[in-house]
Amino acid sequence: MNANAITQAGLARRHRTQKIMWGVFGLSSLVNMAALVLICGFLLVKGLPAISWSFLTEMPRDSMTAGGILPCILGTIYLSLGTMAVAFPLGVASAVYLNEYATPGRTLRLIRLGINNLAGVPSVVFGLFGLAFFVTFFGLGVSLLSGILTLSILVLPVIIGTAEEALKSVPQTYREASLGLGATKWQTIRLVVLPAAMPGMLTGAILGLSRAAGETAAIMFTAAVFFTPYLPTHLTDSVMALPYHIYVLATAGTEIDKTRPLQYGTALVLIVLVLGMNLGAILYRAKLQKKR
Repeated sequence: MNANAITQAGLARRHRTQKIMWGVFGLSSLVNMAALVLICGFLLVKGLPAISWSFLTEMPRDSMTAGGILPCILGTIYLSLGTMAVAFPLGVASAVYLNEYATPGRTLRLIRLGINNLAGVPSVVFGLFGLAFFVTFFGLGVSLLSGILTLSILVLPVIIGTAEEALKSVPQTYREASLGLGATKWQTIRLVVLPAAMPGMLTGAILGLSRAAGETAAIMFTAAVFFTPYLPTHLTDSVMALPYHIYVLATAGTEIDKTRPLQYGTALVLIVLVLGMNLGAILYRAKLQKKR
């Protein structure tokens, strides 16, 4: 067999392998898309009949078998936005230190290893930590503040990781040009590097926001309660939250069958709320990308 035949056989084998891999990736995408459509369609069919103006604007009543979910909606919004207000600046600051200031070596590798391991810790562990540290040790009680701080620690590894990758994607020539014009390192980071990396950093914020809004285990020990007749007005108030409300209705309610439509309706509202907050962040990210 001559060299040309061997080359042709190798090319044919690579093309065949490429087609197989494309097929596998395409099938995986279709399976994920089908699962998403199936879940959303199921919730839409089951939950849409429960959606009404009173459902969205009233307080729960009659052992939560009637009324609305207004305190749950507000509690979820407060927890999510409060978490981002704490975790995003801390995550960006940590990423700036790791990527721009820290000296490469064993210590830096250990820090990154710790961050990666922290991202894989189950959320219930964060909830127990928040219970012991914020609720008990600092005496904050089961409150909005305790939940925000616990969720901030939960989403911090994701934000740090995406923010650091965004900083790495900024060309080194940006930094060199700024320093060459006489700017200090901090001025270069603040005025050149951070604006260029911000769209990528917002990706981490979007992921963190989605996780914070949908967490149950992390808030059931620190912030959420079964029922409260008052809307939260202070950081020291306990709150109702959509994911914990779904858990309560499905497992701990006295009339689980009667609350079944409310469970689906609450789940549908939670998905729409998360999509809405993510959409706002995505539009803001797109606006920043246009300015670059």
